[in-house]
This record gives sequence, C-alpha cells and structure tokens, in this order.
Amino acid sequence: MDTASPNPDLPPRVPLATRPMGVWQSFRTGRRNVLELIPEIALRQPIVSGRTVKRWHMVMDPGALRHILKDGVENYPKSDVTKMILTPAIGESLFIAEGAHWHWQRRAAAPAFSVRNVQSLAPVMTAAADRAAERIGRVAGGEANLFDEMVSATFEVISDVTFSGGGSFDRGAVHHAINGYMESTARVSFLDIIGAPPWVPRLSRLRTGPAMRAMKAMADRAIDERREREGTPALPDLLDLLLDGEDPETKRRMSTAELRDNLLTFIVAGHETTALTLAWALYLCAFDPAAQARARAEAQAALGDRAATVADLPALPYCRQIVDETLRLYPPAAFLSRTAKARDMLCGREVLPGDTVMLPIYALHRNHLLWPDPHRFDPERFAGTEAHDRFAYLPFGGGPRICIGASFALQEAVIILATLLSRFDFRRIPGRDPRPVLILTLRPEGGVWLRAERL
Repeated sequence: MDTASPNPDLPPRVPLATRPMGVWQSFRTGRRNVLELIPEIALRQPIVSGRTVKRWHMVMDPGALRHILKDGVENYPKSDVTKMILTPAIGESLFIAEGAHWHWQRRAAAPAFSVRNVQSLAPVMTAAADRAAERIGRVAGGEANLFDEMVSATFEVISDVTFSGGGSFDRGAVHHAINGYMESTARVSFLDIIGAPPWVPRLSRLRTGPAMRAMKAMADRAIDERREREGTPALPDLLDLLLDGEDPETKRRMSTAELRDNLLTFIVAGHETTALTLAWALYLCAFDPAAQARARAEAQAALGDRAATVADLPALPYCRQIVDETLRLYPPAAFLSRTAKARDMLCGREVLPGDTVMLPIYALHRNHLLWPDPHRFDPERFAGTEAHDRFAYLPFGGGPRICIGASFALQEAVIILATLLSRFDFRRIPGRDPRPVLILTLRPEGGVWLRAERL
C-alpha cells in the first residue's frame, strides 16, 4: 500500500502497491480497484516492468508514450482484455476497431465533431445545466450526491444530441443497460489475469447479454426510423450528422450496425466520463474554497443569473482550468492497455511481441518527474501557455486515436460547471470524502456527497 499518511491538504488518492503481486492477489486487487495494481514506484520512474504470467511494462515517459500513441501506433493495438470488455457493448466501433476499419470510420465521423457542429449542440448543454441547477436547488441546504446529479445531466445531453425526438428509443432502458454493464461486465476476470485467449468465455460478460442485445435492437429501430425521415432538420443531431457522413476517400457510409455501435460508444463513453469530471470538479471546488470563490466570481461576472452558453466560454478561463486540473488528478480513462505486435525499445528497455504495454494515466498525471507537487489540486498549472509536455497529460489519449469527442466533453463540462458555481456554494461533508476506484472508469466510490447552499 501507499505508505504516505493521509494529508488533509491533499484531495483523496489511491493507495498504490509497494510489493510485487502474484496471480491470485493481482486478480483480487484488480476486481477491487485496478489502480491498486500500479506500483508506487511508478510515480517516480519513466517505466516499470514485471511479469504476471505475461510480461508487462507500465510507461510514464512522455517520449515513449508519444511513440506508442503516435509514431509507432500500428505496433500497439488495444489489448485483448480491452476488446473483450468493450466489444459486447460497442462492437467494432471507433474505440475498438484497428487499421483500415478504424481509419475509414474516423474519416466518416470526423465532420460530425467539427468545431462548428459541436458548438451548434451547445444549447442542449445549456438547457441541461439549467435543469441540473433546478434539481440541486430543490435539495439546497441538505446533502446531495452530486455524482448522481451529474450523471443525470450528462445523460440528458448525450441522449438529446444522439437520438433527439426518437420515440422508439427508451432512454431509461438504455441507462439501465449501461449501468448494469459497467457494474459487472467491466470488472477484471481471473481469466484476463492469466492471459486466457479471448474465445474462453468470461461468465460475468455473458450475464448482461440480453440487456445489451435489447439496447442494440432499440437503437437499430431508432436509426432505421431516422433514415426514413424526409430531409435534414435545421439543427441536426449527432445521428443526422453521422447519417450524412461518408469516408471522403472511399465514399463509404456507415451501415445501421456501424452507426449503432458508434452512437452507443458516444453514449457509453460520452456521458459517464463527463459526469465523472464534473462530480470530481465540484468535489475539488468544495475541497478548495478559495478556488471555488475565484471560479464563482468569474462565472457570475460572465453569466449573471442565466446558464452558461458556448459564447461565454472565452470569459470562463479559470473554470476551464479547474476542469483541466480535475482531469489530471482524476482522469476518467485512468488506465489504458496495449499489446506489442513486434519487438521494440521503450526507455531503453526491450519490448517483445505479445508483451502487455500499460499506460497508467493516473500515475502519469501524478509522476514526480513531470509535475511539481503532483497530488496537490492547483488549477494554475493550466494557466497561460502549456508548460507540460503534450504527452505528459493524456485525459483523452493522444496521437491519431485521440478521443474524437474531446472538444464536446470540455465544452459541456465548462458550461455545466460554470452554471452551477454561479448559483451554489458547495461544501464538503465531514467523513464523506469520495474514494477513487477504477473499474472501467475512475469513479468516486459511494458517490460525491456535498452540501449545496443556494447563493
């Protein structure tokens, strides 16, 4: 365990491993919290290697990460475990696909996430921010789980910008299926730890099959209904934009199944990751009242008594810095994994075909070689021009496979955060600080319970 004693001046962090683990201990630890598999020494080294049945390397060096994610990306496809966990939910979508299949999908989807189209979706975010403030206002003065509130807000956004007006798309059923999938299917299996081949069934990933199949069938019906609609509306949603999208090189368009898998990717990945960022950001503002007061003054000066819009973003730089620093301390995608296809060298260390190459983003963002006082919450790190290496900060990944929805998520997070900070004072509840736990995403165990006081 991380031997550092709790520091009341630092927000919660994960206790990391101080001794090697065997197969069974690795399995039990990974089921509890994947981040506890990271050696504590990874916070002070560029690379750490070991063997748990298979050879593995954890990489925290920006130069090596640039090579893995950008220059040598074809040699480092996503690991079998990543594919086994996610494929049942999102198929061969952008997040999973490799090579030519990934390239054409990315080219076809890219226009949907242009700056102009992302900005055109901002009114949905503004409306969701207003509704979130109304819900929080009804419990003002009491204790509220802000993680649940942020999940509701971001699910409203992602639903409205993917399947707007879709009568056959049962949002509640989709939300239930996704939550069940995240809770059970995404946990590490003992077969994953020992490196069993993908064709060996993981029982936990069979249980959620019926709900996932029902969700996909529902999405297929909504897509087919949209295909039959005459013309494109004045304000197209993501489904409209993807239906119109095509690979500029091959003119290929997505089939219903490909559209569905990519839209479900955006729903699964897009709403919870932003909800997590917002929940952790509100907790950090409650943890640091001075930072919260500064952000509130900025938001109130820009907004008055209305919700934030995309036009307000240039006037909200400190709110954006809080979001950036939150993503450093609590990156939703806190642990990525690749499998080496060919022999390579990383940080002077030999990597062999079949080796697992791990990208522990949580450890990268807290590495003492890269960040001064790395466990401290300090939004000023992101003031002005970037002082850090581009590949030292990877909340959305990097290289050609950087998250296609990054600008969407950042825009949404700042709009909702600024709106809430302008209307409420958030305060910690003694003894109820969240504990960071990584299953598929870095969640606050038990939620983020805060007291919201109306201003």
